[in-house]
Amino acid sequence: MLGFGAAILIWGGAAVGGALADNPGERLLSDGRDLIATAEAQVSQGADDANDPLEGLNRRIFNFNEGLQEAVLRPIAETYNETVPANGRRALKNAFDNLSEPITFVNNILQGEFERAINTFVRAMINTVFGAAGLMDVAGEMGLESQSEDFGQTLGVWGVGEGFYLVLPVLGPSSPRDALGRFLVDSYFDPLGHYLENIDETEIDIALDVVDGILEYADVVEELDQIKKTSVDYYAAIRSLYRQKRRAEISNGENIDLPPIPDISPEIRGGVPPTVVQDGPIASLDQPKN
Repeated sequence: MLGFGAAILIWGGAAVGGALADNPGERLLSDGRDLIATAEAQVSQGADDANDPLEGLNRRIFNFNEGLQEAVLRPIAETYNETVPANGRRALKNAFDNLSEPITFVNNILQGEFERAINTFVRAMINTVFGAAGLMDVAGEMGLESQSEDFGQTLGVWGVGEGFYLVLPVLGPSSPRDALGRFLVDSYFDPLGHYLENIDETEIDIALDVVDGILEYADVVEELDQIKKTSVDYYAAIRSLYRQKRRAEISNGENIDLPPIPDISPEIRGGVPPTVVQDGPIASLDQPKN
């Protein structure tokens, strides 16, 4: 199934990229944001350690995930980034973001964010109808900014704490709250998933999830390499970045004194003072859209 998804990913992106005029030298990484370029960072672990009671197990799962990425995901991601033109990669990313709009819409409603819900609904309609099923972000060009909401964020808005830090096999950083919301509840808000299940085509749904995960990883593989090179403890750095990002997403990016952080797991689309202590320069990063 992974090979099937990767083949779709590379073939589809190359086809779309060939149909669009590519900008020379453009890099597509998380909607074109310039992410971490050169950094020397250490993580202050005091606060994190108190909320990572499964650290021993988490580190073992983290190392397993790293091995899987090196053996499987990295070759696919690097081939994809080298083969598919930047505009093709952007178009595929747009299309998958468009597929997740119903999940964002429902969670906006559940959070009482009705203006944002309207924005999401209008974006989905415009991009689906006039943007070739979402391949082109026509709504974004009209000033309707993209968002991403999941039920983990909704629980956070309702006051549910994240609980202890958790590393999931394959899926990576999470928490009981986020795992419950994103991986169990959000599927009920996905009309395409329901449709594919009703026509007994669940393998297509699985393939789409695989491709989405590869897209997310391909977006940030170079940034993760940089974090790994400049971190004293890569595991602790990712733990800190994940927590900061989730806190910022729950606040919808309001009152943030925090550099934006790369997306490090599928469909996690940041606040709080950063727990990253800088020993050297961290490149200026653009704030992600909410």
